[in-house]
Amino acid sequence: MPQYTTEINRLIIDTGEKWDEISSLDNAFVESGEAFDYAVIDNEGRLLCYTKEGMSTTVSSATGYYDIIRDIGVNGETAGKLIVHNPYAEQKHSSDVRNAIMIGSMAALMIMISVVYFIILRKRVVDPFRKLKNFAVRVAGGDLETPLEMDRGNIFGAFTESFDIMREELKASRKREEAAVKSRKELIAELSHDIKTPVSSIKAMVDYLELVTQDEETKETLKSINSKADRIDKLVLNMFHATLEELEQLEVNPQEMSSREIENIIKECDALKRVTEADIKDCMVYADKLRLEQVFGNIFSNSYKYADTEIRVTSFFDDGFFVIEVSDKGGGVPDEELDIIMEKFCRGTNAAGKEGSGIGLYISHYLIGQMGGELTCRNNGEGFTVSLSFRLI
Repeated sequence: MPQYTTEINRLIIDTGEKWDEISSLDNAFVESGEAFDYAVIDNEGRLLCYTKEGMSTTVSSATGYYDIIRDIGVNGETAGKLIVHNPYAEQKHSSDVRNAIMIGSMAALMIMISVVYFIILRKRVVDPFRKLKNFAVRVAGGDLETPLEMDRGNIFGAFTESFDIMREELKASRKREEAAVKSRKELIAELSHDIKTPVSSIKAMVDYLELVTQDEETKETLKSINSKADRIDKLVLNMFHATLEELEQLEVNPQEMSSREIENIIKECDALKRVTEADIKDCMVYADKLRLEQVFGNIFSNSYKYADTEIRVTSFFDDGFFVIEVSDKGGGVPDEELDIIMEKFCRGTNAAGKEGSGIGLYISHYLIGQMGGELTCRNNGEGFTVSLSFRLI
């Protein structure tokens, strides 16, 4: 508390001189010209006047607040007491408030700095790291299509670029691997099926020679050839089945082609000479010669196996297409099987007890479709007819 000894003594003297006037007051609020606040009480403890609301107005309360208590003398006797207010409590409260505000402000500033730092840390470190983690999970799961978002503004910027380069390289490597696997499977499937067709023709010709020859030694040789051909056929069939289920497509390269070439293909593929009529009109079509050999080989092989009758080949033009129909007289297939006869590994009920894989018409249908044409099947009343439609040029 500031020391106001002189001012207090002067106030005591002035109060004593004016005691008659002051003692007539009762709980009066007065303006103070002093640098401190005070209250005046008489000897009975009655409050005469005071200069501040809420200050001590009794000796006991003043003692508790460490206020200054001085006697007021009048004519050599004590007439009352002067209580000088000690502002320590208010000053301490104000100081506490200021300190609290300062501490609160500093705490708020620290919190704000921490929040800003956390946001920056999350944006510059945590989020990029999470992106890298998610990207690694996607790559490990086989997703090589989704690129990693580039952000050179964080400490992982260089890593994100390197990771995405790694993704691109993995993607390219996978495509090369898939292409190599696919090419290998296609080659195996093509070779196995291409081998199977001439082997079937060899077996058919050997069977025919066995029927017409009379020489026993020749017959034994033919039986040996037939046995070896059977073995080759089974080995090729196993190899073909191992690759066909995973094979997505066979390469087809159609180009301009004369119908005279198709006529030659039909003659070459008819190993047992069952074609009694081949009416092929002159035109230019869009087809793949190599694949047509496979198609007609499959069709004739099926006819030999399931019908074993003469074969008739006819042709006609139909709305921009050249249509070739191959018909036999083997009774055909049940009508309810016509819709499924060209599905993979599907065989008709007439195939019971006969060797086959059920993929000849499936492959033929696919190959003709890749040439821009169409392969359809129907019963013709006497047997089975396969229609091949080729685009005219």
